[in-house]
Amino acid sequence: MSDQLRPRSAGSRNLKTIARHGRLKKSNAAVAVAKFLAGSVAVVLVSGFSVGAIATYDVAASVQPSVHLANETDGPVPSIGAIDGGVNMLIVGSDSRVGQDAAFGPEDSTGDLNDVTMLLHISEDHSNASVISFPRDMFVSIPSCPDPDGGSFSAMSSQKINTTLTYGGLACTVLTVEKATGLSIPFAAEVQFSGVMAMSSAVGGVPVCVAERIEDEYTGTFLDPGEHELSGYDALQFLRTRHGVGDGSDLTRINNQQLFMSSLVRTIKSADTLSDPTKVYALAKAVTANMRLSDSLNSVTTLASIAIALKDIDLDQVVFAQVPTGTTAGGVKAIQPAFDNLFEAVAADQPLSLSGTTGSGTVADPNAPVDAAPAPAATTDPAATDVPAVTEAPVATEAPGVVLSESVTGQTAGDYTCTAGRTLKDQ
Repeated sequence: MSDQLRPRSAGSRNLKTIARHGRLKKSNAAVAVAKFLAGSVAVVLVSGFSVGAIATYDVAASVQPSVHLANETDGPVPSIGAIDGGVNMLIVGSDSRVGQDAAFGPEDSTGDLNDVTMLLHISEDHSNASVISFPRDMFVSIPSCPDPDGGSFSAMSSQKINTTLTYGGLACTVLTVEKATGLSIPFAAEVQFSGVMAMSSAVGGVPVCVAERIEDEYTGTFLDPGEHELSGYDALQFLRTRHGVGDGSDLTRINNQQLFMSSLVRTIKSADTLSDPTKVYALAKAVTANMRLSDSLNSVTTLASIAIALKDIDLDQVVFAQVPTGTTAGGVKAIQPAFDNLFEAVAADQPLSLSGTTGSGTVADPNAPVDAAPAPAATTDPAATDVPAVTEAPVATEAPGVVLSESVTGQTAGDYTCTAGRTLKDQ
């Protein structure tokens, strides 16, 4: 395979273009949030609270033009209800400034890089879900991809994963992740800056915990230790910050994004959101108006069906994980066999159990809610009070499914974490 971009159609991009974009400091990375919205938002559109015919029409009308994936086939739109079987959906966050607020910079200041690439897997029985993040600087093999303008692009043996959106659009990113993981991914979505702002605002703000002060001049993010409720532009910049978190790398930024998404999932699944038709409608509109979806996903009905499959999963069974990587010249590469083992478990539809840390970008929240201890069993035999209690050894319980390598960092949606901030003097 050639490492040069050799499109077999006119109007294609060259390798210099991609390499130039790869050096840009400003990255989106934030827009990861979109993913769970494609799940939990449309959820109540159909499963409990009517927003009204006019509102429903408004949401449907806001659906954007879709993208055809290479492995898509025509089929009937699912009926309202949980989607049959499991789901693999790729969510990418684009750093394109096209059509975005001027605060993000001029439209031609960046390319169209997928600085967020995340795979959502819902199990066949809808009992668990995983959200797996791929670092933007991870080197991967890119297969031959269809050119959106016609023809196709040649394959490449090693390029950063965040160049795939520039190279061949959303369909190329899907093909690349399919090749790397061995999975079939029939659903995909792309979201830009405006989507994160709309989604965080729709739920009335997302609470985040900061352990040490965050200082980032690149995104203008300055947050003191404590809890902050972020929405709109502030939420976006929190997700974009890299210099102000952990060691300043994209890897610790992913830790911070997982913290935010865990809190977002808890917020969406809370009674305060699901019982408020205004919030439900705002979430649905935020998804359909700010995401570019694959043909297979470009339907409010399909979104709702996936959402219904997600809505009853216990928070502790929603696992956010970052693929295991090690450093290499100019970026990172997959650690084997941990990388293959992770996706073999996903392919086998096994629940994932983390054994590693949350990553150096976050720490455990010391103020996390604690479940109340169970009350001691009532004693019915008065004589039993004079008999010394017999203490039995606790029965060992195995973690469900596959226990991942310690090199896989992450947390569950039920885990409360705080950002490990980084000040200017440490940058």
